[in-house]
Amino acid sequence: MSDVVAVAEHRRGELRDVSYELITAGRELADAIDGDLHLAVIGGDVDRFAETLDRPGVDTIHTVANGEEFDHNVYQSAVETLLARTEASAIVAPNSVNGLDYVPALAESYDLPLVTDAIGFEYDDGLTVTREMYGSKVETTVDVAGDRFALTIRGGEWEPAEGVGDAAVESVEVDLPESGARVKGFEEVAGGDVDISEAEVLVSVGRGIEEEENLDVVEELAETIGATLSASRPIVDNGWLPKNRQVGQSGKVVTPEVYIAVGISGAVQHVAGMKGSDTIVAINTDPNAPIFDIADYGIVGDLFDVVPALVAEFE
Repeated sequence: MSDVVAVAEHRRGELRDVSYELITAGRELADAIDGDLHLAVIGGDVDRFAETLDRPGVDTIHTVANGEEFDHNVYQSAVETLLARTEASAIVAPNSVNGLDYVPALAESYDLPLVTDAIGFEYDDGLTVTREMYGSKVETTVDVAGDRFALTIRGGEWEPAEGVGDAAVESVEVDLPESGARVKGFEEVAGGDVDISEAEVLVSVGRGIEEEENLDVVEELAETIGATLSASRPIVDNGWLPKNRQVGQSGKVVTPEVYIAVGISGAVQHVAGMKGSDTIVAINTDPNAPIFDIADYGIVGDLFDVVPALVAEFE
């Protein structure tokens, strides 16, 4: 058994970005173990999802048309069915709320070693997974015993798969257990006015803003360029912006096309949540701030001078 089963993820009728990154990671692993990549699309508009996910590197897409949103029983049963129908030795899924729900159950059921939140891996007569610990201050490696395993990957660590593939598409019928909970719908949590993880452009504000009243300066920039406002942890801890706006290890992982960090020093916990952005722009008075180490463009200056100048330029 040497194939890989990767499980795509969707929410509210749209595929999540990590699904495309999952193809890249799954193909990398399948090549290492000399196997095929089987991509599972479970629930929702499976035909449309399958067409969108047909990227180079995918050998077969398996669609399971059960329900619209995530359901533990459906996902676990579907992956168990695919494991029985393929030569798979590895399960790969996003390190998300959903992935961390059903993948541990599969690992327990099949007595598989499970490694979560992978940011990289190598395979040479065995799997070695790279993870971060202690608030992303330490990078560690985990050697996995045996040739069968389950793995969840962190979003933003692999390049999303691009292009058009020629994967075979197969519809799969799944027998669900008679007992157990069933998901009947999806309801947004109050206060979740935006999902910063889906934004294409983010203007993120840090402790350099000094006072809550000064947020207007950064909000004007976000409004001018059509961006979404996000923040580092100190802003959220002070109650100046809600928790759903927080970027970082204890907030959300984001991968926008443009990330503008305003008054953010670049603590490792924050960087862990935004380093996958396509283009990073940093504004900080300290030329030695860690944020400049990962920034594509850096502006050393007072944000109260720089941000209004940017607003005027964009207007």
